[in-house]
Amino acid sequence: MKVDLFDFDLPEELIAQVPLVNRTDSRLMVLDKKTGAVKHEIFKNIVEYFKPGDCLVLNDTRVLPARLFGTKEDTGANVEVLLLKQETGDTWETLVKPAKRIKEGTKIRFGDGRLSAVCVGTADHGGRTLEFEYEGIFYEVLESLGEMPLPPYIKEQLEDRERYQTVYAKERGSAAAPTAGLHFTEELLAELREKGVQIAFITLHVGLGTFRPVSVEDINEHEMHAEFYQMSEETAHLLNEVRASGGRIVSVGTTSTRTLETIASANNGSFTEASGWTSIFIYPGYEFKAIDGMITNFHLPKSTLIMLISALAGRENILHAYKTAVAEKYRFFSFGDAMLII
Repeated sequence: MKVDLFDFDLPEELIAQVPLVNRTDSRLMVLDKKTGAVKHEIFKNIVEYFKPGDCLVLNDTRVLPARLFGTKEDTGANVEVLLLKQETGDTWETLVKPAKRIKEGTKIRFGDGRLSAVCVGTADHGGRTLEFEYEGIFYEVLESLGEMPLPPYIKEQLEDRERYQTVYAKERGSAAAPTAGLHFTEELLAELREKGVQIAFITLHVGLGTFRPVSVEDINEHEMHAEFYQMSEETAHLLNEVRASGGRIVSVGTTSTRTLETIASANNGSFTEASGWTSIFIYPGYEFKAIDGMITNFHLPKSTLIMLISALAGRENILHAYKTAVAEKYRFFSFGDAMLII
């Protein structure tokens, strides 16, 4: 299966640069995964598409201010570092630009010198393992020196950091936001609960997979980067109850979807308390074991994310929906509009 099968024309002006003032004012395209029919809604009306007994699964990861700007200790050259995941102690997997200047043994200083790092390992695609030195608590230093790791297609400055966090963000450790969740407010979640919809939480810390494009022609040759996930016993029990009672499980975002499918695939379609690393790659031909529907944003052409939703709703249905979204001038990517596939 060729990557080009998932390409489409996207005018650059449709890439959302800033979030809307009100989270729930985003537009919502509702896609029937069986027929391909679409409806146009406002996100705040999503409650109408749920029934009592359904379950909405949210990813409660919290984004770190993971982008750091520093200088090489020996030359003073500028260096940009993106934290991806903590390996052990103060050692982190990172992306560095320009990577060719950072070799093993290179020292980098950040800000006022409260934070420094030494390169202790190298990898492909700008990957570097850095060991940090600091005084105090690492995450407090990071809060004062780091910036939110907005994707490269967003050129505008983010005035409020919390707009790149979901309102339920809790477990810190992500290098990017699970952006399908950015549309929810506490009030909208309360409205769903009042209708009898169960709300469940899982965690997946978004890592390098979000930033790595598909660089092969045949998608079967693409390897996903492993990301850490966890599901509590409470969530597993709730999901099994929902499934047993005939309720629908709807995931919020591709990260929640990949976590649920990883766990269900290992447990014959049921859920259990679990944690670990997933590199599951979902594309057309995959048989879903966990979810009945999902909420997602509009994704990059030829990305693993558009492949995932094509597996759920069919490639032709998705490409038709995306063509419609372009014609109707929906807003794309992280701060853009949403799609409900059900």
